[in-house]
Amino acid sequence: MKALTWHGKRDVRVEEVPDPAIKEPTDAIVKLTTTAICGSDLHLYEVLGPFIGEGDILGHEPMGIVEEVGAEVTHIKPGDRVVIPFNISCGHCHMCGMKLFAQCETTQVRDQGMGAALFGYTKLYGEVPGAQAEYLRVPQAQFGPVKVPHGPPDERFVYLSDVLPTSWQAVRYADVPDGGTVAVFGLGPIGQMSARIARHLGYRVIGIDGVQERLAMARRHGVEVLDASVTDDVPEAIRELTGGRGPDSVIDAVGMEAHGSPAAKLAQTVTGILPDAIAAPLMSTAGVDRLAALNQSMEAVRRGGTVSIVGVYGGMADPMPMLKMFDKGITLRMGQAHVKRWIDDLMPLVTDDSDPLAVMDLATHRLPLDQAPHGYEIFQKKQDGAVKVLLNP
Repeated sequence: MKALTWHGKRDVRVEEVPDPAIKEPTDAIVKLTTTAICGSDLHLYEVLGPFIGEGDILGHEPMGIVEEVGAEVTHIKPGDRVVIPFNISCGHCHMCGMKLFAQCETTQVRDQGMGAALFGYTKLYGEVPGAQAEYLRVPQAQFGPVKVPHGPPDERFVYLSDVLPTSWQAVRYADVPDGGTVAVFGLGPIGQMSARIARHLGYRVIGIDGVQERLAMARRHGVEVLDASVTDDVPEAIRELTGGRGPDSVIDAVGMEAHGSPAAKLAQTVTGILPDAIAAPLMSTAGVDRLAALNQSMEAVRRGGTVSIVGVYGGMADPMPMLKMFDKGITLRMGQAHVKRWIDDLMPLVTDDSDPLAVMDLATHRLPLDQAPHGYEIFQKKQDGAVKVLLNP
């Protein structure tokens, strides 16, 4: 089959690789019809190379048609249309029983000290072959795959794999009070959907970004926007929009590659040119995240407010403004999305013909799998108006 494989910083290639096969009775094989490029994939493209093996298959936002199932998989069958959550969870361990599916004890990557395995996301998360491919082996398929109806276009459902549950959790973790205000830093795919979900739930939303196409998309869906490219002091500007107090909640949907963090940018550049054997332990013990967005989130949120961190961070010793956090009484919530925890909330919204979350207005590019390297490039460089790139194997 064809699959997108990693070969170095900004070097991804579509190659022929062996077809996946059933290995365990809880496996399934799915023929993928749509798979997406995620903002966190760009961290692999740009920063996290020391944790990736050459030839690893990337991708974790897929849907398709079931081809084959193992003997212990009974809730899906060949011919079913399914969405695959990006985290791999068993559904029956202690953590899954608490609906903390991203911490599944069956698939935890204990040798790395990490949570549940993820598709296509480095040795830290199990080095499981990813979903930017024609076919996908799905472990723990007795629980993971989500059946969706035949008929509507893939764009109705593919975001259930990651974008929608991640955004829904980000808003829930933000703990916005009734009638309250939430600021969303970063209007990439997760920021866009977090803003739309917050609007859907009745909150005032202020979106912050410096990319004009992203600001325009947010405006289309009723979000107040702040252009960071022409605003000298973003937290102060947000306070001016909120009576001088600041928003009740802030969602950081940017993560480790925020602009305006020169020291951490240098650390990322240095680790990017070091041999993996040196770079990996350095990244595991150093502060390599670019924290501009997170620091601005702490600065902007009102006293006693909540910051919900949904952007991916990778450093182990990042400096945090502890005095400010303590003095302001800020609550932090964060973590990988517990995808299946939120499916029941989201399914009625994506099957509603009125499309209340406007899932049909998120993808800006739809490319064949062969053009995936081009998709990565324009997404990473924010070229050609790229906000969300879907791939069709």
